[in-house]
Amino acid sequence: MIDPLRDLDSVRKATDRLLAAAASMEDSRAAEPSLLPGWSRRHVLAHISRNADALVNVLEGRPMYASAEARDADIERDASRPLAVQLADVRDSAARLQAAGAAFADWNRTVELRNGVRDAAARIPFRRLAEVELHHVDLGLGYELEDLPEEFTGREIAMLAERFTGNANVPPTRLVATGEAAGDVSGDVSGEWRTGGTEGDPVTVSGPAPALLGWLSGRREGTALETAGAPLPALPPL
Repeated sequence: MIDPLRDLDSVRKATDRLLAAAASMEDSRAAEPSLLPGWSRRHVLAHISRNADALVNVLEGRPMYASAEARDADIERDASRPLAVQLADVRDSAARLQAAGAAFADWNRTVELRNGVRDAAARIPFRRLAEVELHHVDLGLGYELEDLPEEFTGREIAMLAERFTGNANVPPTRLVATGEAAGDVSGDVSGEWRTGGTEGDPVTVSGPAPALLGWLSGRREGTALETAGAPLPALPPL
């Protein structure tokens, strides 16, 4: 069962970890490339801040972004700022989101995100947790997919598997997490998921949960994964 308030607390802790890591950088390192193609570390930090404000918009009944162009322009604008200013923005925007979440009452409501995507409001805190945790990895400061909390890894694999479910461009796929990080330690998520369409040869993809997450999220090529039944499927971009 989704617990949005518990997830909000996880967001707060993950944000604190990200801020501590980013604060350890020299300002010049913030301008270096991140692990995301075309983005510096400053771009990643700017995106994290603007995403927090966008989710406040969602919780308060406004469009997430004015437009895709405005979203991209805001990130480019804010990526030019000194590191100290960006860290303050990450901290302040995160506090605004925490306040909006604490004041929110109708977690059963359906809300609209980007590109017409609709979801239960109760899943917004976990969506934010994914932004913070995965972009912490993207900063390239030593925080790896293997360092992510096991519960988060299992839940994010489940969410990404859901995202590709029914996609005709992905064959029917069984995902199996092996090893110690094989799912949600609370027992809500198992180490096996189904995704993809209904046509074509089925394929089983297995490997450590961090490797599965890396492949599903477009952060790793899947070389640590094993397949049975067909080659490793090519996934569409998120």
